[in-house]
Amino acid sequence: MKVYLVDGTYELFRHYYALPGQVNAAGQEVAATRGVLRSLLALLDGGVTHLAVATDHVIESFRNELWPGYKDGSGIEPELRSQFEPLEEAIAALGIPVWAMVEHEADDGLAAGAALAAADERVEQVLICTPDKDLAQCVEGERVVQFDRRKNLIIDEAGVRERFGVGPESIPDYLALVGDAADGFPGLLGWGAKSAATVLARYGKIENVPPRALDWDVELRAAKRLAATLAEGRELALLFRRLATLDRGAPVSESVDELNWSGPTPALTGVARTLEDDTLVERAAAPAAKREAPAT
Repeated sequence: MKVYLVDGTYELFRHYYALPGQVNAAGQEVAATRGVLRSLLALLDGGVTHLAVATDHVIESFRNELWPGYKDGSGIEPELRSQFEPLEEAIAALGIPVWAMVEHEADDGLAAGAALAAADERVEQVLICTPDKDLAQCVEGERVVQFDRRKNLIIDEAGVRERFGVGPESIPDYLALVGDAADGFPGLLGWGAKSAATVLARYGKIENVPPRALDWDVELRAAKRLAATLAEGRELALLFRRLATLDRGAPVSESVDELNWSGPTPALTGVARTLEDDTLVERAAAPAAKREAPAT
């Protein structure tokens, strides 16, 4: 079997900015939620049998206590924020497990779900459906991969190395050095993608990098300055790595069997009414009927 793990928050943002807004009779914005459900139905129509969706029930997480500049919910449009909880309810009504993160982030849920699925010998491949660079740290060979659905692109371990210049195990260190503007931490001054990749491709982890540039056996024009910056900011870099490291102990399902989709729940009728989508129930019933049909 193949297991698909979807970043629901990413999908909600993507559809919110891609689709024209639409308000239902109750004055609720519903377009992005409707778009995410249709996207999930496309997976089911395509024959996906095992899947789950991780969401940010709230934007803040334990990381906000570690770094005051870490991303929070400020700046999110009210029309987008108002769809967080309705989306979770709609996905659950579709019969798909929802991992709604409170202390953690959706990315942590995806990492934990990938670890759960990868530990099951029955699983042929785990596809983490997001292009988010944070999830590159979870990629393992060709068995645990990222799937950029918008580009129809599979990113395996070789793809991670091609994109970043380092393997999955060094991604948190890479992000710690170069920073992650989307998550709200700056990295170390002067360190960029090329320098971080060059050094980490050789040493793997921040703590393995010699403190003096004279002891580096890689060639970088600004090695002396970079080494001094790292020596001075090593503790800060380790903190940033903590922020970038996904928690594979985040709360998710107990077993892969719980991810086996068996069809929508009766609650989908009410969701379809709220979303003012007359086709939703029928579209959800079609892949369910295919699964129930006897093999010929």
